[in-house]
Amino acid sequence: MSVEKKNIRLLSLEELIERMATIGEPKFRAKQVYEWIWKKGVHSFEEMKNVSKKVYEFLDATFFIDGIQITDQQHSSDRTIKCAFTTHDGHITEGVLIPTTERITACISSQVGCSLACKFCATGRLKLMRNLSPGEIYDQVMLLNQLSEKHYGQRLSNIVFMGMGEPLLNYNNMLKGIDQITSPNGLGFAPKRITVSTAGIAKMIRKLGDDEVKFNLALSLHAANDEKRSEIMEINESNNLDTLAEALIYFNEKTGSRITFEYIIFRDFNDSRRDASELADFCKHVPVKINIIEYNPIDDGEFQQADSKKVNDFANYLESLNLVVNVRRSRGKDIDAACGQLANKNKSIALKERVLK
Repeated sequence: MSVEKKNIRLLSLEELIERMATIGEPKFRAKQVYEWIWKKGVHSFEEMKNVSKKVYEFLDATFFIDGIQITDQQHSSDRTIKCAFTTHDGHITEGVLIPTTERITACISSQVGCSLACKFCATGRLKLMRNLSPGEIYDQVMLLNQLSEKHYGQRLSNIVFMGMGEPLLNYNNMLKGIDQITSPNGLGFAPKRITVSTAGIAKMIRKLGDDEVKFNLALSLHAANDEKRSEIMEINESNNLDTLAEALIYFNEKTGSRITFEYIIFRDFNDSRRDASELADFCKHVPVKINIIEYNPIDDGEFQQADSKKVNDFANYLESLNLVVNVRRSRGKDIDAACGQLANKNKSIALKERVLK
């Protein structure tokens, strides 16, 4: 009777040591395999050049590696690169490599699709297929880092969980993925170079505080009154602003970290002085910085980009109240790689159809 293979990247080093001991292999052999899996990023046991035939046969008969690969790339005129990642079981998710003069950022996904259905986001119109595993989260960073070194001659400087999916709905896998990304046995990134963005799930924000995470937290706010926020984000109906404020205060008390508010600004919806005043009031709860994000229209045209003068007036008003404000201009719009546009479009759709046939 055949034995179902297990995903080896779900084992800790200690668990792998125990499994290798069952065939009489010492600790150092398990550490070699672990290094091949994580630090060297191999996706097959055949690539492990310094393991014996006995070890290879044991690994190959017992485990599989849930590696992902880049199966499509689109290059923007502004040097942004969007990648389609195909998983071992044929699903597609997306990530983006974003170079600027100050930094090179990898925008990665936490799920295949998304369940939150925010009105302004193309990803929210996709069906949630499944969570990504810690290894699949890790691989996105590893592969985008390789692309960065190839195209820009330098390593990634920042990682943001702002691609497909809601990271806090894949909490354990997200944390395990970050543990490997920051581990000296993995990619060795500093936690403070990583930002996890959430649509706002209060109980999980509190859990981040309890776990005393070292990475940064960003809240996709987009409106600072409940009526407007619920209109564009269904999650607000079960996680209203008062509940979120309490969770953010708790998170800040536990971690000491300043929180980033992401505020996509829409024409004639949330771009008025009153909207700015409501946002300023909400900022009184915790230390924050505000990223005002240029909107990237999607197919239905329900929302439009705010007038540039209104955006500047909005930002200037907040700055006059001594708030830290950055206006983020979109990158990769010509390849549907900008904020809210990831939806497996164009070449990725045709590719997905081929993979799943």
